[in-house]
Amino acid sequence: MTEILIRGRVLTFVDEPQHIDDTSAFRYFEDGAVLVRNGKVAGFGHYSDVSKSISGDGTSVDHRPNLIVPGFIDTHLHFPQTQAIASYGAQLLEWLNTYIFVEEQKFAKPEHASLIAGRFMDELLSNGTTTAVAYCSVHPESVDAYFAAAQERGMLMIGGKVMMDRNAPEKLRDTPQQGYDETKRLIDKWHGRGRAHYAISPRFAITSTPEQMEVSRTLVLEHPECYVQTHLSENRDEIALATSLYPQAKDYTDIYAQYGLLGRRTLLGHCIYLAEREISVLAETGAVGVFCPTSNLFLGSGLFDRDRFDRAGARYSVATDVGAGTSFSMLETMDEAYKVLHLQGQRLSPLNSFYMMTLGNARALGLDDRIGSLHVGADADLVVLDSCAKPSMELRMQVASSLVEELFVMQTMGDDRCVAEVYVAGKARKHPVRRLQQQKRPEPLLRV
Repeated sequence: MTEILIRGRVLTFVDEPQHIDDTSAFRYFEDGAVLVRNGKVAGFGHYSDVSKSISGDGTSVDHRPNLIVPGFIDTHLHFPQTQAIASYGAQLLEWLNTYIFVEEQKFAKPEHASLIAGRFMDELLSNGTTTAVAYCSVHPESVDAYFAAAQERGMLMIGGKVMMDRNAPEKLRDTPQQGYDETKRLIDKWHGRGRAHYAISPRFAITSTPEQMEVSRTLVLEHPECYVQTHLSENRDEIALATSLYPQAKDYTDIYAQYGLLGRRTLLGHCIYLAEREISVLAETGAVGVFCPTSNLFLGSGLFDRDRFDRAGARYSVATDVGAGTSFSMLETMDEAYKVLHLQGQRLSPLNSFYMMTLGNARALGLDDRIGSLHVGADADLVVLDSCAKPSMELRMQVASSLVEELFVMQTMGDDRCVAEVYVAGKARKHPVRRLQQQKRPEPLLRV
């Protein structure tokens, strides 16, 4: 039996906060601890109580005065775009054709896919993210690399091969039958293996013919245990093209509805320009709209309207959307989410930000029994946060007077430097990216 007692200030949510002072939504222990046995949370609470349960063979780690929270969860990003972050000057469709489709062709090579998959997972961990939902490339090799890298690190990850049979370079296109056969094989190989979960992934309506959408429906019917991920209403030109390709549909959302792709395990990236009817359909089906603030700003796409989702009773989550998203950090993502909502007269409290990064996103995935909180029996994925990691933060924290204020400082000023430690299934995984950065770097090859 492996047992570890992790001491520090402990924060976990039990429900969605209804206002900025909603203390009923979380549990906080100033001198707290989390007891981990064999990768699971065996107890949490006041250190004086929890420490009594550790056996003589257990080990203890003291992270005081840092804050221990559940590992962060990211519900939408693209692992083949890891090296395409910060690609200048284009909106969605031009950006895809100019940068992304060029980059993704490299993933036909298993060695490249493996290299980037490892760096991708390490970048997530360096930012405190222990679970993510990602698109791989069209190549099955990229999916194998993705899940192998996650398995090596013990991470609970969701992902899948994109299916694209039109409006993409020839080297990135499959066929409906090929997309079906390869997805089927990958589900059989990876779904439920260790902590891996598969996502059936028709990239978006623009890159899938009706025939491929039909095989996506078949895959969903055959594998209801899998997730579905695609994109919806990110950009006005995208909407116009998608609806022109499916003229029989009432609107963009109806394209996916007609092929049976909307359900509680469906994740729809962006959802910016939805009509009231479309939001009602999401509410009725339980499909999740994914708010991607940094990519929506970077590509000039638009502003996600959270309050419309709340009024309709529709579900949503929050994500980085790397590589249009500009950071792997969920802290930086929530900083941008705050600004996006503020521009629309909507408030995002620090309690709600930390709820969304943890329990909220876990609920969106239907995995709140396993991740997102520190209840007994949960997977022991934890992140230890230092609110004084930067000199400017330390100076600000000298006048902070409450937990809520501290959370807002980390949300507004924080980044990967705030992550003091990460535990994945109870094992410490401290900053693999920082170790790489300390090695000697090659001189860049720059052109003028």
